[in-house]
Amino acid sequence: METIRLKISDETLRDGEQQVGIFFEQAIKQKLAHLIAQTGVHQIALMPAIHATEEHLVKTLVQAGLGERIAASTMMMRSLIDQAKACGVQQIILFHAVSDRLLFLRDSSLRHHPLYQTKTIDDAIPSAIIQRLRHNMLETVLKHLRYAAELGLKICFAAEDASRTDFDFLVECIQTFTPYLDQFLLCDTVGTLTSEKTYIWIHDLLECTNAAPLSVHFHNDMGLALENTIQAVRAGATGISGTFGGIGERAGNVALEQVLNGLRLRFGWEVAGIDYDALAKVTQYLDQLGIQANPPYSQQAQRCETGIHVNSMLRDRQSYTIFPYGEPEIWFGKCSGASNFQYLFEHHFQRPLSRDQYERLRSTIKILSIQQRRSFSLSEVAEMLRTGLLQIEAELRNEDD
Repeated sequence: METIRLKISDETLRDGEQQVGIFFEQAIKQKLAHLIAQTGVHQIALMPAIHATEEHLVKTLVQAGLGERIAASTMMMRSLIDQAKACGVQQIILFHAVSDRLLFLRDSSLRHHPLYQTKTIDDAIPSAIIQRLRHNMLETVLKHLRYAAELGLKICFAAEDASRTDFDFLVECIQTFTPYLDQFLLCDTVGTLTSEKTYIWIHDLLECTNAAPLSVHFHNDMGLALENTIQAVRAGATGISGTFGGIGERAGNVALEQVLNGLRLRFGWEVAGIDYDALAKVTQYLDQLGIQANPPYSQQAQRCETGIHVNSMLRDRQSYTIFPYGEPEIWFGKCSGASNFQYLFEHHFQRPLSRDQYERLRSTIKILSIQQRRSFSLSEVAEMLRTGLLQIEAELRNEDD
């Protein structure tokens, strides 16, 4: 066996829990975190900003001695970086979209511009607009990378939708951000890559960026995440990110235990610091909980709960799905945003509400989801609204009167 160095980042407790129907209680999350830490992975990602319970969990795990492994996955806001630092973490994963498709959708000025508010990136957008979006993104990310670095945090930048990003612009991002980074994480956010494309893509990026430290985070929409990740390692990627059991939104993420054992059995490569016997203990525990990933191409893989994703799909269906058939199922729970309720009221009830009303509904469903340890389908939420079980609806009726 040959020992290789590869940074292993676990997303089971964050990205994994975004799979509709999965809800880890705090005690279960703590047990999973300790089991995962025993495997020797270098990073266990959590998102303290998502809810006070997550912030408490991060602090608890840091105090329990996992501080060197816990990484706070964080949006580009100084207050959230401060929150992560206050939790006691030593490393942070800052994420931002890099593809023109997602940058266009998330630009607040374009979202309300009469010429562009109903358009997508496929509608002949002027190059000057695209260049402005890219410039603004570079400036925003740089500002927050510098701030996190000033706080003494080790930084990984997660490039959302990197696999659909203009190659030259992606190279510019890598070259611009790398001086502040431990790893640059390339995300195949909607699972568009194939093994042939992956090897060439990683090889060419490394060649154009003077062998920058590139990690990969691949989704399994087409059932190719495992082979894509292995090809990325063969091409020179220095880190991989995934979940145990391959759980995660839609058809999930690459399964870490499959990658690690695959590299070992196919190429005789063992990753330094990994306890291979401990890998099975994590997957066995998930089996005991009855948790498994959704099969690619299944109806379950069309379900979406995460607010930022629903928000994008309201304007551009291709933002978070690559399949032309079927309609995404919108669910509601701990990871929901106001956009989930915007979808419900505007596309299902044909009765638009105010943004403030959507936000209040979002807050309420998060509480109910945590209390009942589950997510809710669109029909369930509609029934809760009809019967008044979703309490904020009473306030909405009063306002309408």
